Amino acid sequence: MHHHTAKENYEQLTTAPIPGLITRLAIPTIISMLVTSLYNMADTYFVGKIDTQSTAAVGIVFSLMSVIQAVGFFFGHGSGNFISRQLGARDVAAAEKMASTGFFLAFFTGCVLAVLGLVFLTPLSVLLGSTPTILPYTERYLGIILLGTPFMASSLVLNNQMRFQGNAAYAMVGIVSGAVLNVLLDPLFIFTFGMGVAGAALATVISQVCSFILLLYMTRRGGNLVIRYRQFTPSWKFIKEIIGGGTPSLTRQGLASVSTILLNVTAGGYGDAAIAGMSIVSRIGMFINAFLIGFGQGFQPMCGFCYGAGLYGRVRQGFWFCVRIGVVFFIVCAAVGYGYAEEIVELFRRGDSAVVATGASALRWQLIAYPLGAFTIISNMMLQTIRKSVRATLLSSARQGLFFMPLIFILPHFFGLKGVEMCQAVSDLLTFVLAIPLTLGVLLEMKRQEAGMLSR
Repeated sequence: MHHHTAKENYEQLTTAPIPGLITRLAIPTIISMLVTSLYNMADTYFVGKIDTQSTAAVGIVFSLMSVIQAVGFFFGHGSGNFISRQLGARDVAAAEKMASTGFFLAFFTGCVLAVLGLVFLTPLSVLLGSTPTILPYTERYLGIILLGTPFMASSLVLNNQMRFQGNAAYAMVGIVSGAVLNVLLDPLFIFTFGMGVAGAALATVISQVCSFILLLYMTRRGGNLVIRYRQFTPSWKFIKEIIGGGTPSLTRQGLASVSTILLNVTAGGYGDAAIAGMSIVSRIGMFINAFLIGFGQGFQPMCGFCYGAGLYGRVRQGFWFCVRIGVVFFIVCAAVGYGYAEEIVELFRRGDSAVVATGASALRWQLIAYPLGAFTIISNMMLQTIRKSVRATLLSSARQGLFFMPLIFILPHFFGLKGVEMCQAVSDLLTFVLAIPLTLGVLLEMKRQEAGMLSR
């Protein structure tokens, strides 16, 4: 593995040809993202072989796992965005302090969440949308998952920090090894040891702890910023930076969790099969989105460094390159998914025709809106990295929250279960319309600044 010194990273990110650079940075991240969502799909796949209640329970707990991920992304993106701009401005000392601060804050927050979750296990399971038939399964699964909270949150921080330093290959090793382990342990615990849904949870926690240990070890290699407790400096200045850089992620993930909970509660009105069907579709959707999010994350370090160095033309070129790739990719996915919707959903839950019917219909609705999402997702990442926090937060909140939440009450009222199925697609369309003015304004402003610099 070639070790990039900070200087080589700086030169690469600010001068190398854009398509090659972004693709090179994106490949490890795309692999990490795809593997992480495969990881979530593996649980759904193996648990789907137990029964519909267990499948639904995993779908329900998933919304809480998104909250834990939100904490990880909050500290990870908050500290990571700052690190990439400081390294772009060549201030390594501040970047090092921030790395340790983000890491320890996430770890301690994870511990607090785990304790609170275990104390309020039953009311929490009901709040997340468990029907009485699903409740015992949810409690068993969730009680074990919560133990992994501090490791899950702080692994995400390490992963993001390495990525923002331009060392995504290291981050990939840590994430992928955990995912592979999960896929191996799942069938062992669920079937061989007959642990059922508790086995799936145990497999997840063990894999998270292993990922955590590996990532921590990786920080001591290859020019990464090293995590040291004595560098832990939770000063107001750093906390403000984390809040500024991390709030869009926290809002986006947090609202996504709330909408998933509302989706589960609404779908629960149509029976356990509807919850299971919708939870399968959201997993498939995440898998498809993972590619573009990974691609956009390859753009982020370049975007942060070049913006920090005043190279606005490169930021704009990189932006449009990612959007073009995304639109093409989504059109291909939509075409395939539309033709084979039933078969795709059946992979996860054979033999339950109600689950397949709901799932296939929801998947077709989703796919129509995907190509528009390419512009929305890349816009969001650019706005977040260059610290247009208000615009980024507004845009990231819109898709999962601002539009989705009212729609999940309105559409089912008029269209019943069909309304539940089409909700995300309608929300995506409205978000795209909102993204156009938010993003084009910033791109034009960069164009003006660039012209101003050239004329000087």
